[in-house]
Amino acid sequence: MSESYIDSPTVKRLSVLTPWRTAVAIAFDWAIIITAIAISQWAGNILVYLIAVAVIGGRMHGFGVLLHEFAHYRFIDKRKNLSDWVCDLFLSWPILTTIGAYRRNHLAHHRYTNTDKDPDWVIKLGNRKFTFPQSWQHGVLTMLSYLLVVGSIIDVFSIARRLGALEQQPLSYRLTRLGFYIAWALVFTVTGTWMGFLLYWAVPYLTTFFMLMHIRSVAEHFGSMDYSHELGSTRSVMPFYWERAFFAPHNVNYHLEHHLYPSVPFYNLPALHHALMQNPAYVARAHNTRGYTVGLVRETLSGAQPAPIKA
Repeated sequence: MSESYIDSPTVKRLSVLTPWRTAVAIAFDWAIIITAIAISQWAGNILVYLIAVAVIGGRMHGFGVLLHEFAHYRFIDKRKNLSDWVCDLFLSWPILTTIGAYRRNHLAHHRYTNTDKDPDWVIKLGNRKFTFPQSWQHGVLTMLSYLLVVGSIIDVFSIARRLGALEQQPLSYRLTRLGFYIAWALVFTVTGTWMGFLLYWAVPYLTTFFMLMHIRSVAEHFGSMDYSHELGSTRSVMPFYWERAFFAPHNVNYHLEHHLYPSVPFYNLPALHHALMQNPAYVARAHNTRGYTVGLVRETLSGAQPAPIKA
């Protein structure tokens, strides 16, 4: 059904993988994190530290987005086992998850989107955080719960329980993963940098990272949605420039496009969006929202419908 929105040759062209672009994206996220830590340490200022926490959490969010790419095998065509190891070492394990478990959960979400068989939908349906419209006071309290760690801890246990049940890796894999964490623990112990780990990894992870993940989760499938049609049940957000760094790293804002054509890697999603927007039938029904801090807030808090966005 989705193939009718644009022609097959365009989809095929946009689905061609360029591995170096994903590799650069991974390196970019790590470089930003290292730079933020270095500047904060040099400045020795609490305000600079808080900015660093926000920046690091934003790049951890980037890890989550790239992990999503690997779940769809959007890194390299061949040697998928090597692809998974790259993902685990540089993206999954640092944020306490694995590519295997995440992939099993996420592909089920794609196959059964917004139905009783969708694991993401089932766990969120009826949850007050995902019930819209809601008052601005409740929205603010939800954001504060993440900044105060409480909301993040709840999500950590929820995700661990759900993905843990999907973990099917052999003992050798589990021992390797354990070795990864032990090795880093030894590094922190020998170098006396446990405090640095807590300040620059644990704090961003348990505050801004999970807060941004929650906002993205809401943006993708909740608030003023039309679940009767595939173009209305998934939202794409056209972010303002400053929003991209935190809410929409690596073009994750093009979520409707991704659901329609998951073979297209993240770096080609803007071109896919442009191609789709040439189809008047698509434009008429596609759920495109302008801005996370404007359109998304309005749709989730007041129940307003998205304003039309022209091609």
